Amino acid sequence: MNPRQLQAQMKRMGINMEELQDVEEVIIRQKARDIVIRNPSVTCIVAQGQRTYQVAGDVSEVDKKPAIPKEDIMMVAGQANVSEQEALRALEECNGEPAEAIVRLLERKG
Repeated sequence: MNPRQLQAQMKRMGINMEELQDVEEVIIRQKARDIVIRNPSVTCIVAQGQRTYQVAGDVSEVDKKPAIPKEDIMMVAGQANVSEQEALRALEECNGEPAEAIVRLLERKG
């Protein structure tokens, strides 16, 4: 079946399909990561009032690091008697957990 016949048959069944133009990027945001699709081909399919998007393209994943509040950095730096940069590194290593970062820094000092 050629694409034109397929399109006509889908239309008879109440299914509309449209390719979206000029889409630059599609991002799917999750808690721990983003899925980024560059140079996407995006098709919108409408069937029974429900919209469905089909996406194809160059996929990459980006892990998200938790945002570390300035107050946590300053507290860890003060408690472990280290610079804010060292405190930030320790917090990043400990997934933003201040208590764990302080313990780790104090253990390193010996």
